[in-house]
Amino acid sequence: MKKIIFLEFFLNSKKWNNKSVEITKLSNKTAKIMKPFFNNKYHYNVNLVLSDKNEVKKLNRRYKNNNKDTDVLTFISETYNKKLKKIVCCDLFFSIDTIEKFINKNKISFYDHFNHLLVHSFLHINGFKHDNNKNYEIMKKKEIEILKKLGINNPYII
Repeated sequence: MKKIIFLEFFLNSKKWNNKSVEITKLSNKTAKIMKPFFNNKYHYNVNLVLSDKNEVKKLNRRYKNNNKDTDVLTFISETYNKKLKKIVCCDLFFSIDTIEKFINKNKISFYDHFNHLLVHSFLHINGFKHDNNKNYEIMKKKEIEILKKLGINNPYII
């Protein structure tokens, strides 16, 4: 079965307007580079929701039992279709407010940081976790390796 990764973009905040074209380009490039990480047995429908702190905080409180804003939330579910077989549906919610706060504080590129968050979420979609130190180190190493392929320096050295 041929692996399909379908990305769809949703603009839920006007604050993303001047960044949406570049976000679309880099997201497609990152998905292409990360294709080997995606399981051949599935098709992937990934929704990138470009949002703000208010929406992300509400979702984080409702579904993750955490009453704060965060830069990205990843939601994953599986479904089955007779024709396509197993489909992994993913919703990635990005908070522009939290991203901008982080990049301004650390004086780094908006697009490099967004790409780091995207790589992080794509790894989550494919079973990577950071629920303990060992898994954190494994995931961090993969992120650094992938970001290097994208021409982005190690984000853990700020």
